[in-house]
Amino acid sequence: MVDVSQSKTGPETTSPSTQSAGARAVPADLAAEAQRAFEAVRAAYLAGRTRPLAWRTTQLRGIEALVREGEAELLAAMAEDFGKPRVEAWLADLAPVAAEAAHVRRRLPRWVRPRPAWPGKANLPGWAFSVPEPLGAVLVLSPWNYPVQLALNPVVAAVAAGNAVVLKPSELTPATSAALARLVPRYLDPEAVRVVEGGVEVASALLAQPFDHVFFTGSTRVGRVVMEAASRHLASVTLELGGKSPVLVARDADLEVAARRVAWGKLLNAGQTCIAPDYALVERAVLPAFVEHLVTAMGQLQGPDPAAGATRIVNDRHLERLAGLLASAGGTVVVGGEVDRARRLVAPTVVLDPDPGSPLMEEEIFGPILPVLGVADLEEAVAFVRARPKPLALYLFTNDRRVEQRVLEATTSGGVCVNHTMVHFLAPELPFGGVGASGIGAYHGRAGFEELSHRRSVVRRPTRPDLPLTYPPFDDRKERWLRRLL
Repeated sequence: MVDVSQSKTGPETTSPSTQSAGARAVPADLAAEAQRAFEAVRAAYLAGRTRPLAWRTTQLRGIEALVREGEAELLAAMAEDFGKPRVEAWLADLAPVAAEAAHVRRRLPRWVRPRPAWPGKANLPGWAFSVPEPLGAVLVLSPWNYPVQLALNPVVAAVAAGNAVVLKPSELTPATSAALARLVPRYLDPEAVRVVEGGVEVASALLAQPFDHVFFTGSTRVGRVVMEAASRHLASVTLELGGKSPVLVARDADLEVAARRVAWGKLLNAGQTCIAPDYALVERAVLPAFVEHLVTAMGQLQGPDPAAGATRIVNDRHLERLAGLLASAGGTVVVGGEVDRARRLVAPTVVLDPDPGSPLMEEEIFGPILPVLGVADLEEAVAFVRARPKPLALYLFTNDRRVEQRVLEATTSGGVCVNHTMVHFLAPELPFGGVGASGIGAYHGRAGFEELSHRRSVVRRPTRPDLPLTYPPFDDRKERWLRRLL
């Protein structure tokens, strides 16, 4: 079996020493549970239960009802797991799921239609079209940082495409995992959509099953393990990973607005967001002013009592990791830096000009710490970004369209926001996903439907005419005619 930890960040949530297939033995009872879950949803799929449009629409309505009617239970669970404030949890975890399910449901009848295509001269007279069909049984391994949204949005894509699903929520948010295990069977078809709870051993047992597709959200390291496991069954994968999403601030930017939006993106969910701004590269001409605005904005966003209603760091392990990143960063702590171990809080922190080779600048931070580095110009910033793995998101603040075009052409990332952070995630018809080390595949809206479908190509030919010209044996006359026709 494989050792698969569901951290959303680079560091482990379990022992990092076991990384290869076969290294972790899975207890027989867990292996049997995983096999039963797989066989149940696979049987539902093979019976044709999940294919009708009516079934898909019913599941999407069920997901909308789940987050609406189960709101109080889910919000309480997230508060218990890591202190997510009520409004923030609703805004970031529940509202996006309801919006995604409704958006997909309304458009699904158009998406499932055959798509005509030019058959080519060789197939005339004839017709060509493609039909989206389900992949089959889909495994969704979801993370802890947005434990409802990142569990259910992949399910939206999967059921819209007509698949059966096994969902394993993260063990690091046990109250939310238990709430999903209670709610999903009430609102979705329990024969075709199942929740299996558990930790690393359960995930490993599920990955040993021959699912048709695996949808994983988590760290790049674990993404490699998931992809290796899926390859044994030649299963396709969607890997929503992470990385270090940079912010580039040009000298012509509105610095006050830029600082406020960067601070908002960094502090949401205590920085535990895969597309949170991870570091900022600021032209030195405006560096002091930007840092001043950034410190002000962080203070304003915290309110008069910073600890009241603050999202906690998910566990002690991650808290100590963040403390270690700060201790080894170098540079100057401009604001923050305090670590409250009793309440698992890290104060919003700005580190000015840290050591570029420090762990703070090499690991995904996943906490409320923002390194800010001065650069001579945006060309230096672009070179800095290009020298590192391709990020999940890139944020640029400028009012010059020529600068915008230059940065877009010179860099690669999963997504981009110009003059804001993270809001590209909310665009329902923009594909969301990474590139290279930050992920494989994309979802949201139609992109998710296509990602979890196989587009089957069909050519239909009439039986007449049936030209002898196209059949052997070939002679010079036939060849001349074929060359004219084709």
